[in-house]
Amino acid sequence: MEIGQACYMILEEISRTIDFAELDNTTALLDAIKGAKRVFVAGAGRSGMMMRSFAMRLMQVGIDTYVVGETTTPKILDTDILIVGSGSGRTGGPLSYAQIARNAGVRIFAITVAKSSPLNEVADVVLRLPAPTPKLHEHQNLKPSVQPLGSLFEQTLLVYLDALIIILMKDLGVEDDVLYNRHATLE
Repeated sequence: MEIGQACYMILEEISRTIDFAELDNTTALLDAIKGAKRVFVAGAGRSGMMMRSFAMRLMQVGIDTYVVGETTTPKILDTDILIVGSGSGRTGGPLSYAQIARNAGVRIFAITVAKSSPLNEVADVVLRLPAPTPKLHEHQNLKPSVQPLGSLFEQTLLVYLDALIIILMKDLGVEDDVLYNRHATLE
């Protein structure tokens, strides 16, 4: 197999996943991001990396954003929102964060593969990216991914989050140069 062929296979899988995604609650998520005092994001492993990437872009757009688990992350309040990315919706850390946020009266948004999970039960709003993954057996009727483990979910999550940034930039009237001026200089 050639590298170009493999890249196109991945792009086709992401496109197919987005075609079947359950994203009707995207407007609610965008409104919550714009209306929250602060936005907290959480995830573990590679999903966590995608959420960290989203936090960076939110900050560059001008939204007060924190990554759960960082030493500089403040106490979450009921004026904040929590966005959790978790393919299975069962990963211990993100699920625990959501439960703590629930007890604090925080509105919780979950982005997941799972049709049902402990995270879905805790979240106020669930957005589904139905990417086949070996962690969940509920997707046995979907064509398996050619990629390892949860790669397809993680890639689709990043594409979805970057699409949110494009919409937020338009809604907030933020130009690319604003993001560039907020880009880190100590790298």
